[in-house]
Amino acid sequence: MNSADLPGARWFKSSRSSGTKECVEAAHLDKGFVGVRDSKNPAGPALVFAPSKWDAFLATAKSGEFDRA
Repeated sequence: MNSADLPGARWFKSSRSSGTKECVEAAHLDKGFVGVRDSKNPAGPALVFAPSKWDAFLATAKSGEFDRA
């Protein structure tokens, strides 16, 4: 999906972002959906996650499963 297809989305960077241009931005969308896009290309594509998929992703990230060994 293109970011332009998400009118009214309020994109934000993580509070842990270092402020560089290489960040991921997220937006809370209607019905609990979450949009994710590359901050370097705000008009470009965005991923949209259903609430259950976003929750599963966050739980997995918090568990450390994505950490580099």
